[in-house]
Amino acid sequence: MRNILVEALPGLPVSEHQVELVERKGVGHPDSICDAIMEQVSVELSKTYLERVGTILHHNIDKAFLVAGEAEVRFGGGRVTQPMRLIFGDRATYRVGDVEIPIPELAIRTAKRWIRENLRFVDPERHLEYDIQIKPGSPELVDIFHREEIGANDTSAAVGYWPLTETERVVLETERYINSPAFKREFPEAGEDVKVMGVRTGRELHLTVAVAFVDRFVDSEATYFRRKEQMRQAVLEYVRSRCSLPAVHLYLNHADVAGRGLGGVYLSVTGTSAESGDSGQVGRGNKVNGVIALNRPMGTEAAAGKNPVSHVGKIYTVLTHRIAQRVYEEVPGVRECYIWLCSQIGEPVDRPKVAAAQVILERGVRRTRVLRQVREVVDRELQDVRTLIQDLAAGKYAVV
Repeated sequence: MRNILVEALPGLPVSEHQVELVERKGVGHPDSICDAIMEQVSVELSKTYLERVGTILHHNIDKAFLVAGEAEVRFGGGRVTQPMRLIFGDRATYRVGDVEIPIPELAIRTAKRWIRENLRFVDPERHLEYDIQIKPGSPELVDIFHREEIGANDTSAAVGYWPLTETERVVLETERYINSPAFKREFPEAGEDVKVMGVRTGRELHLTVAVAFVDRFVDSEATYFRRKEQMRQAVLEYVRSRCSLPAVHLYLNHADVAGRGLGGVYLSVTGTSAESGDSGQVGRGNKVNGVIALNRPMGTEAAAGKNPVSHVGKIYTVLTHRIAQRVYEEVPGVRECYIWLCSQIGEPVDRPKVAAAQVILERGVRRTRVLRQVREVVDRELQDVRTLIQDLAAGKYAVV
């Protein structure tokens, strides 16, 4: 029997709180770049292990640092003067018997491909340097993969929730809209480094949006402010079409000051602040559901790059959100659901030390019936955790 605890919470769902804060970092944000590349390296490494030795071996590629470079921005187009540096960590299995895994080559090749596919103006050959610091794993954690039943490789906890509030959904969709192909066709100067901060007070929503403008498309300060206002209006119109709140305010590149030339505008050469302004790190970006929601409980694990077989920091972080969604969608009477999982190192992943569900219920529902159904959903999803592991290894779940 699994240790599953279910309780009904008092109070209101987050969507009915007076104040709500939600953030989303776009694909070109330095933190998002680190998360996305390390996750893709883990996926490619898992595939390589399966192809060469028939099983996924121990690895955790969840430590990375993107060191900002230097650039000279100019109206009409500047240049990168010192490349960014991407430092890869942390542990992986390099050899099994006579089979050697070319991890440095795989990591660099994967990073370059991701950059080409996602950052239009970053040249992975000229604009980045690569520093591989991936070392062999500790004997005990490596041995976990050779045991009859693979257990959790850490004592770790995670929490997930469902549904998203309207503020969370709007913040998520706003960034995706700005980084969509259609938006880039209309506004090619909009770089991939986008950040959206949503502040809802009552029924009023304020969105502060930062977009790194690509300088080759901006020939003067006047052009910058003209295109910025056109962009702001386009984003505001989109948000209002997706949001039921009666009052929506949108601020774009709010630190700009007209009349100060290059010092008063947000320009970049490549569309990401990592070229000169901001470094990045795994785990500082979005949570696995795509947002950073300050009203919600959040775990401290960075899911990106962790191995999908035994690292509960990845498995449970994704699984808690999935279970919460299943509970909300399948159990009538649940208004909001939180799922908590805590592993114990060495124990089976499908049998956490504790699994807890906390639900806010609609008025008038039969509490005992709802709580029993919630427990059944949690137990079923834990039993099917192997399917999730296979999907994580194949890269079917986005974790950034």
